Amino acid sequence: MKVLVAVKRVVDYNVKVRVKSDGTGVDIANVKMSMNPFDEIAVEEAVRLREKGVATEVIVVSCGVTQCQETLRTAMAIGADRAILVETAVELQPLAVAKLLKALVDKEQPGLVIVGKQAIDDDCNQTGQMLAALADLPQATFASKLEVSDGKATVTREVDGGLETLSVTLPAVITADLRLNEPRYVTLPNIMKAKKKQLEVFKPEDLGVDVTPRIKTLRVSEPPKRSAGIKVPDVATLVAKLKTEAKVI
Repeated sequence: MKVLVAVKRVVDYNVKVRVKSDGTGVDIANVKMSMNPFDEIAVEEAVRLREKGVATEVIVVSCGVTQCQETLRTAMAIGADRAILVETAVELQPLAVAKLLKALVDKEQPGLVIVGKQAIDDDCNQTGQMLAALADLPQATFASKLEVSDGKATVTREVDGGLETLSVTLPAVITADLRLNEPRYVTLPNIMKAKKKQLEVFKPEDLGVDVTPRIKTLRVSEPPKRSAGIKVPDVATLVAKLKTEAKVI
């Protein structure tokens, strides 16, 4: 069984994001970029499935600029077998990515697709669900535990009321949540091995997909600075301020 994993190149989670002075977007010049953390969890889960003998091959896919090759090499250093880059300079939105992944699902015919539940840059949480709809595949989102056997995937997912367990018939789309696993540390020997693994490059037009943006960002701005808090001497003063100043009660 093949497992297809989508990974995204995003601003590293340790970096303090800055908005461009003209408000057109986020400044990523000379900023450290890395793999989206949820996608890293998805890669780790796929590699574990192969190590258990459930999967035979792990294919990682990224859509974006040429530098996404670095992200794919990292995924292969974790343990993925080969990589595919859909290279484009166009700003990709969730629907466009889902269409590209759907074209690759048709091409590769994986038994399982695992993606991160959302990217930490736009927080859209849409691509996995859109892919499942486009490819007409069953889906299980926000997975915190995954077991695959007898042509089915049993997924424990996190919901507002606690945990929910689903059984889906393969092929299926799974989106990985934070507690699914803890990705392994990438060692130097594996980084060197990753450089020799196969990495194919396609253009969106090679897959017959139009990635023209459908949504236009009008302006990006930083959240307003929070004012300092104050101490009050007693509950009566607190209630009075909440009524007269904050006007929340």
